[in-house]
Amino acid sequence: AMLKLRVLTWDVKDTLLRLRRPVGQSYAAAARAQGLRVPPEELERAFRAAYGAQSQRCPNYGRGQGLGSRRWWLAVVKETFRLAGASDEGALELLAEHLYRDFCGAGNWEELPGAAETLERCRQRGFRMGVVSNFDERLEDILHRCRMRHHFDFVLTAEATGFAKPDRRMFERALSLGGVPPELAAHVGDDYTRDYRAARAVGMHGFLLRAAGRGLEPGVPPEHVLPTLSHLLPRIQK
Repeated sequence: AMLKLRVLTWDVKDTLLRLRRPVGQSYAAAARAQGLRVPPEELERAFRAAYGAQSQRCPNYGRGQGLGSRRWWLAVVKETFRLAGASDEGALELLAEHLYRDFCGAGNWEELPGAAETLERCRQRGFRMGVVSNFDERLEDILHRCRMRHHFDFVLTAEATGFAKPDRRMFERALSLGGVPPELAAHVGDDYTRDYRAARAVGMHGFLLRAAGRGLEPGVPPEHVLPTLSHLLPRIQK
């Protein structure tokens, strides 16, 4: 039987948009422009460590500590460079500001295959659509610059709502904005725990975007798996 759905919610990073190149490469290029030579592989490793530590210490962009995403990210970038062996604090301050702004630019992001076309066709079919993302407040800007914002009736970010997926309150907020009970809504995302399981825990339908060759977690029926975004519409009908 075809699903009766009225609202679709979407994760963004690695579902609709992805970084054009690894973080280490972007950071290394920005550093070179300031005359600093730091190997991309070193920066990639250092970034994972700095990001992980900061996420543990100050969850959700340090909202609880009064940080906010800008100061949160500046600290992550500077710590990344320090861990990779760069020590010129003046240069790191400039680099951090530059990278924080730069990651809003469309140049750093690319669409996943089928993203724009799928969103367009879902709009044409009359679905109400929203974003449910653990991203910070720059997401609105990124969606505008990547020419995607107009597809969505609402955009919920972890920083703005104060909750992060898999917290059910994130999805409850989306349902109330969508104006439907959970059984008339589906969430599309690439993360098993934060997207698929979390949406299903509130009674929504879930679709898991899974590139070929990536293993599947237990308990995800094949009809809930999307090898690409173009597989979504054939599986649902308003």
